[in-house]
Amino acid sequence: MLELLRNKRILVVVAHPDDELLGQGGTINKLAKEYNCTIRAVILGEGITSRSNVRDVKKWEQELEIHNRNMKEAMETVGYDTYKCYDFPDNRFDSVDLLDIVKVIEGEKRDFRPSVIFTHHGGDTNIDHRLTFDAVMPAVRPMKDEIVKTILTFETPSSTEWQASCYPNSFQPNVFIQLNEEHIDAKINGMECYKFEKRSYPHPRSPEALKTIAKRCGLIVGYDYAEPFMLIRSM
Repeated sequence: MLELLRNKRILVVVAHPDDELLGQGGTINKLAKEYNCTIRAVILGEGITSRSNVRDVKKWEQELEIHNRNMKEAMETVGYDTYKCYDFPDNRFDSVDLLDIVKVIEGEKRDFRPSVIFTHHGGDTNIDHRLTFDAVMPAVRPMKDEIVKTILTFETPSSTEWQASCYPNSFQPNVFIQLNEEHIDAKINGMECYKFEKRSYPHPRSPEALKTIAKRCGLIVGYDYAEPFMLIRSM
């Protein structure tokens, strides 16, 4: 799989700041540093205002400014190329028309011209994650001239594994990207840039937990470290 991604333009489409790292931060670091990939993260939601009962962007203006600085710091730490952030309402993606989200992704696709998209698993606990996946799929229909040839979904710690075991769309990884400790440390250091998102152990987003998760995924396939993905399409 890695050789298929070499020299590719990769669009990482996520719901919130930090999602671009949680599921595939180590892989992004490896692809950017060792496989000459050009990578852009598209962060659809502002990621803060759901912490209030009523959405009030003005109330969170200072925190949103910090969040934007943190995104840039995380990008520079992990080593990918660019990011774009939009302001869809945090954990309220279901309050806007799905078509509005689709149009943003289509616009990014026209501008960036990726051949690969990484995005959320469609069965996560978080509604924004599920709707991000639902918006990606119609934005990259497999038409004759479609430029996106490969779609991979990732596991988001503290969302994917918290879905009910009876939920019909479970995460069943069929691709594992081999990583080393340096890649995982870059992911963890990127996550630590996020003032409002980093957590202490034993939360799944803590540095210790992220390293443990990468080790466990590696053990599944005989590596020291790995990140898991579901291959949705490859044309």
